[in-house]
Amino acid sequence: MDRPELFSIGTMGKMFHLSVSSLRHYEVMGLLTPEYIDPQSGYRYCSTKQFEVLNTIRYLRALDMPLQEIADFMENRDVERMEEKLLQQKQAVMEKQKRLKRIEQKIDNRLCQIADAKESVFDVVKLVQKKSCRIVWIKDSLKIQGALDIEAPLKKLEQKQAEALIFLGKVGVGISKEHLSNRNFAQYDRIFLMLDEEDTFSGETDVLPETLCVSMRFRGGHTEAVEQYEKLMDYVEAHKLTISGFSREITMIDYGLTNDTKKFVTEISIPVIEYTKEE
Repeated sequence: MDRPELFSIGTMGKMFHLSVSSLRHYEVMGLLTPEYIDPQSGYRYCSTKQFEVLNTIRYLRALDMPLQEIADFMENRDVERMEEKLLQQKQAVMEKQKRLKRIEQKIDNRLCQIADAKESVFDVVKLVQKKSCRIVWIKDSLKIQGALDIEAPLKKLEQKQAEALIFLGKVGVGISKEHLSNRNFAQYDRIFLMLDEEDTFSGETDVLPETLCVSMRFRGGHTEAVEQYEKLMDYVEAHKLTISGFSREITMIDYGLTNDTKKFVTEISIPVIEYTKEE
């Protein structure tokens, strides 16, 4: 067939840096109508008439405009219509930028937490000043015998949220000051989720104020915590400190990050009050 003014779909794809499948998809959506279809082979051919159409489609796709919006514009091309579409797309891009910024912040937070956990000094009790943090109470009283014991209350909490919650390295368990004082470490009195600044939560939250804590990190998870509580309470009593709240026990590295249990890192912090001689 001698039609020098026509271009095959394959040639058009190369000219406009588009795949043949994309061009066929555009045709199905009504965005691109071939100039000629060979009745015997079914091959599609385009002419220079389709150049401007493809230029417009490529331009709008470069702006990340959905194909359905492009099809809507192509049905009734007009300056005001283009202006309206561009303004809508600008708003969509701004919203996406906000989401990406939040994702970037989550990545930075996770990298910092992992680096902090990897640089831990283990089995050393020390006094540290813990920053204030926003939390969500998940459940009261839980005896942890395995890693899956926490999963059920977490899933119930997540089902109520419009946005998926990120649990890795942020779920904490605690023992009340009464049980700590009595060295009753058999079960936890509460479970909570620590929220990052960029986290959204549909429900009631609480803020744990900045406070002085007796703190220690160790290799292992919740099931290995009892021995560590004994060491922490020995320190509290030896230094004549007063427990001022429930403990905060968080696995910084666990199955969510590695299958190697030797790399697990857990931190236990107990809020305390340190009295001076004047007091």
